[in-house]
Amino acid sequence: MVVGAGLAGLVAAYEAQRAGLRVLVLDQENRANLGGQAFWSLGGLFYVDSPEQRIMGVHDSEELAWRDWENSARYDDTPNDTWPRRWGREYVRFATHEKRRYLRSLGLRVLPTVGWAERGSGDASGHGNSVPRFHLTWGTGPEIVRVFLDPLLEAEKAGRVEFRFRHRVDGLTTVDGRVTGVSGALLDPCDDLPRGVASPREVVGTFTLRADATVVASGGIGGNHDLVRRSWPTDRWGECPEEMVAGVPAHVDGRMIGITQAAGANVVNTDRMWHYPEGMANWDPIWPGHGIRIIPGPSAMWFDAEGTRLPTSVFPGSDNLAAVSHLGRTGHGYSWFVLTKEIADKEFIFSGSEQNPDLTDKEVRKLLSKILPGTHVAVRNFMDHGEDWVIADTLEELVEGMNGLVGPDRPQVDPARLRRQIEDRDSQLDNRFSKDIQVNYIRTARSFLGDRIVRCAPPHRFLDGRHGPLIAVRLRMLTRKTLGGIETDLSGRCLRPDGSVFPGLYAAGEAAGFGGGGMHGVNALEGTFLGGCVHSGRRVGEALGRELGGRSR
Repeated sequence: MVVGAGLAGLVAAYEAQRAGLRVLVLDQENRANLGGQAFWSLGGLFYVDSPEQRIMGVHDSEELAWRDWENSARYDDTPNDTWPRRWGREYVRFATHEKRRYLRSLGLRVLPTVGWAERGSGDASGHGNSVPRFHLTWGTGPEIVRVFLDPLLEAEKAGRVEFRFRHRVDGLTTVDGRVTGVSGALLDPCDDLPRGVASPREVVGTFTLRADATVVASGGIGGNHDLVRRSWPTDRWGECPEEMVAGVPAHVDGRMIGITQAAGANVVNTDRMWHYPEGMANWDPIWPGHGIRIIPGPSAMWFDAEGTRLPTSVFPGSDNLAAVSHLGRTGHGYSWFVLTKEIADKEFIFSGSEQNPDLTDKEVRKLLSKILPGTHVAVRNFMDHGEDWVIADTLEELVEGMNGLVGPDRPQVDPARLRRQIEDRDSQLDNRFSKDIQVNYIRTARSFLGDRIVRCAPPHRFLDGRHGPLIAVRLRMLTRKTLGGIETDLSGRCLRPDGSVFPGLYAAGEAAGFGGGGMHGVNALEGTFLGGCVHSGRRVGEALGRELGGRSR
C-alpha cells in the first residue's frame, strides 16, 4: 500500500507491480492530481557525464559530482547524517550510471542543451555545480509523471494496481511492532475539481485498510506555511518572512511525516528545507498564495528592500540558500531584481510546466520562441499582469513605481543611490576584464555554448535606453522543498529512533528527505529533486519485490 500518488509513490508502485505485487495507492486528493507536485515542475534532471554534456563540451565525472555534492551538503559527523550521506553517495552513482538509461527505457527524452543551475558560491570547496548538469525534460513535469503513470493505468485495468482517491490517512496501524495498515477519513469526492485547486476537507466517512507493507510517499511541507515557520532555521537564515508565496499546492501539508513519527518512526533534520528567494505572485493563480519562481540567468542586478546591492558573490542563479540567508538577515521579507527588457527576454525562465507551454506541449515551433529574438509569452504575461512587476523608461520612474508598489510603510529606495550602484556596474563593461565578480561571471558564462544560446544576454549598460525599458521585479520567499524527513536505510525501510528497522513501513521521496531523512544535507544541488523521487521510489519498489516476493493482500 502506497500513501501518496506523487512521483515517488508512482515510481514505487510501478516497480512493485513489476515485481508481481498487487498494489493499492491512496491519496487525499482526486484523480486529477495524479503525479502530485512533480506535474507542475519544469522537469529538470541531474545527469552526470551524459551524452548531452559531452556533445556540449562538458567534462564531468562521478568523482567530480560527488565532490560537489559533499561540499554542498556539509553533512554532520553525527548519527542524523549517517543514512543521508549514504543515500547521497548512492544517488550520485544513480545519476551517473543508471538514471538516464532507466528513464529513456520508459520513453523519456531531454533537450540537447544542458543548463547550469546553481552555479555556486565562487569557491571550489563550496556549494554549487562545477559544470552544467541540468537536463530539461522534453515535456517538462507532466512527461516525467506520464512515463510512470501510463503503465500503472494499464496495470489498473488488469487489476494489479488500484487507486483510491480522497482517502486521507490519519494513522498507521501496528500489530506486535509491525505496521499492518492505515486508517483515516474519506473526504468529499469533488471529482470535478481541477488539478491543483485547494479541495474541501469535509469528512464523509472513515476507512481501515491492511497490507503486507506500507509506503509513505506523501511529499513535504511546502504548502503548510505554519509548519514551514516552525521548522525555519533562524540560526542560519534569520527570521522567517511574514509574507511568503506558495510554490506547491495546499495539499502538500506534511501531515504524514508527523503521523509516521507518532507511530514510532524516526524523523531527522527537520530544519533543512529548500525555498527560493526569487518568488513572485502568479498573475493567474491555481492554488492559494500561488507563487512562481524566476529561474534567472546571471545578469540582473539584485538589491535588498532598501536598495543595497547584494554581495556580488550572491548574484542570480549562484547560491540559492546563501541568498535566502543574506536576505533573511536584512529584516525585510522581499528584495528586487533590476534589469533591462533585453535581459528578461534572453534569461528569464519561470518555474512550472504551465509557464512553459513550448516545452510541455513538445512543440518545436513553440520552442523556437525561447531562442529567437522577442519576448516569451510567459514573460509578456507577467509584464502585463504581474503585481510584482514595475516597468519604466527612466530610472527615476522605475524607482517611483517600486516605492509605490510597497507603500510608504516599507523601505523607500533612493533613486540617486540606486543610480550610483548601477553606474558603478556599467563602468565595468568598457574592457574585457573588470573588478566586478558578477560582470566577470557573465563573460565566463557566455563561454559555455548552452548559456550563450539561451541563458545569458550579451553584457550591456543598464542605463543605455537601447536595451530597455527598465524592469524591477519584487521578489518574495517561495516555499518549495523539504530536505529532512523520515529516516530510512538504503532499501527505504523506515527506522526507529534506536536505529532498528520498523517492520512493514517504508518511505520515499520528499517525506524521506528524498532518502535517509535528508540526502542533500544542509544544501542541495539544483536539479536533484525529481531524480530523488525517482531514485528513492525505485529502491523502495525493488525492496518490496524482494521482501514480499509476489505475496500481497
